[in-house]
Amino acid sequence: RGYNQSDLLARWLGCAYQPAALRRVRKTALQQRLSASARRRNLQRAFACTVPVAGRHIALVDDVVTTGSTVAAIAALLRRQGAASVQIWCVCRT
Repeated sequence: RGYNQSDLLARWLGCAYQPAALRRVRKTALQQRLSASARRRNLQRAFACTVPVAGRHIALVDDVVTTGSTVAAIAALLRRQGAASVQIWCVCRT
């Protein structure tokens, strides 16, 4: 897309924002043509958390959530790292 729409949304919302808090650690196939179950498999162990989140309340900001596979994988990672809560904030759910 040429820009980070989640970055724009988080800034517009006035959130305390840490764009480097999550990092993709494994290359994954494009999600567009995958089934929901294939998307979940595709995202296993694909992300790492780079900042301490234990006890924190986290809001994941995304523009469009289709199957929810990406945000679910990231939310699970954050919960494993000890986040007190994880919310998904999106503009559109398809």
